[in-house]
Amino acid sequence: MRQEEISTLPPLVISYLNYLEGTMNKSPLTVLEYGSDLRTFFRFMKIRRNLVDKNTEFENIDISDVDKDFICSVTLEDAYSFLAYCRSSRGNDSNARARKSISIKRFYRYLEIQSILTGKNMMAFLDSPKTKKGLPKYLSLDQAVNLLNSVEGKNKERDFCILTLFLNCGLRLSELVNINFSDLSFDNRTLRVLGKGNKERIIYLNNSCISALKEYIAKRPKDGVIDRDALFLSNRRTRISRESVQKMAEKYFTKIGIDNMGFSVHKLRHTAATLMYQYGNTDVLQIKSLLGHENLATTEIYTHISNEQLKKAVDSNPLNKLNIDFDDEDDDEE
Repeated sequence: MRQEEISTLPPLVISYLNYLEGTMNKSPLTVLEYGSDLRTFFRFMKIRRNLVDKNTEFENIDISDVDKDFICSVTLEDAYSFLAYCRSSRGNDSNARARKSISIKRFYRYLEIQSILTGKNMMAFLDSPKTKKGLPKYLSLDQAVNLLNSVEGKNKERDFCILTLFLNCGLRLSELVNINFSDLSFDNRTLRVLGKGNKERIIYLNNSCISALKEYIAKRPKDGVIDRDALFLSNRRTRISRESVQKMAEKYFTKIGIDNMGFSVHKLRHTAATLMYQYGNTDVLQIKSLLGHENLATTEIYTHISNEQLKKAVDSNPLNKLNIDFDDEDDDEE
């Protein structure tokens, strides 16, 4: 969902999204995700209530006319039917369906708190699909080194600097593209970033980051720059976009032959945390602070990665396959 599409949502949903961003300090991306989930839900509801011409494409269903009475009439059965639809017709996995159920529950909780909802809030009883919590994917040390060594081309200083910050600082994509010159302090060797919920944190830069930043800034265009505050620029000399960074990373994933292994820009954040935990004698509290996690449980996943590696290391021992069958008569020897 794009920012300009918010105006096509029901008025109560727009009010809720404004509340999330203005009062709850949710990031613009999070707000758009909630909006997208609720848009899908109310489009489904209009189909379920036979309020849409059967020839209308799902993405063209107008929900701007969905009012308070319609929203308050939604039942728990409607919500479960929607989750079933998301699985059977939209191919949503359990994680995607769980997020949609949370979006619905929180929207109706907002309506309840604001005394907008008439009657009992039945969405409070909506169960989320069970999800599998797998270990996050990350690059090995050799893959991370190969990725950095693969950088070339006219934007090589910029691309190398971006990848270096991802792999050393564990930045989120949104945090990286929003870096301004004023966020950098070479004297203090620090970088200020604005994370989720507009929470600011300070990251200390190592020698690799300092060197990469200086190399890039020396080559960064100076003439015709539209956004002079932005640290990282596109070829059009505007602030680099999230999409451009993703495409850049994917180009180098392909170059080193890992493009079919499920890696993404966000996996570079996982890689930074994992490498620090495995090689840097860094405890989870330090990593939690660096990554800007609210809950320690979110960070502890990286200790599970290490434990899983230890298990695999033990299992890979060639003696693991050795099975000696002792004769019973040996037990009788004195």
